[in-house]
Amino acid sequence: MAIALNIRSDHASAGEIEQLWDEIAAFEDRPSMRELGYRPHVTFAIYDAPDIDAAAAWPVMREMVRGRGALKIRFKRIAWFAHPRFVLWAEPEPDETLSQWHAALAAAIDPAYCREHYRPGAWTPHCTLGTRIMDVCRDDAMAFAGAFDRHFSVVFDVVDCVTFPPVQIVAEQRLT
Repeated sequence: MAIALNIRSDHASAGEIEQLWDEIAAFEDRPSMRELGYRPHVTFAIYDAPDIDAAAAWPVMREMVRGRGALKIRFKRIAWFAHPRFVLWAEPEPDETLSQWHAALAAAIDPAYCREHYRPGAWTPHCTLGTRIMDVCRDDAMAFAGAFDRHFSVVFDVVDCVTFPPVQIVAEQRLT
């Protein structure tokens, strides 16, 4: 079972992301993000190593956000990852706090324990919109992403530690 450290939106503004989930579900064989049963989020790190469990990772995350408030993140476009599977995601505008928190985690927990795409130099901040894009819909999904012309902001007001699959919240802390 993997462990992920995330910033999550329980705020009403998350409706912008959830609306995109529903639009993008048209390109999927099943609505991946609704089936996940978890709120819109940005993942800082995923650990599969048995040496890094929730008891080791969560105190680092909690200390990292001590005294910090919720983050309002502005999203500017939809992009995709094509490997190992085709995934659509919302791209945030550059945010110094996100970058600082990611770097702080990497400084506190050896990145060698982290999945490759979440390591320093490889991590791309993103909010996933769909993970089950069907091959026959890939061109349409890319056209949808390319035509997206809205900017919107979402307040991320909770940090958490989850295990998956399935997603289970092990620890969480509200950001004031």
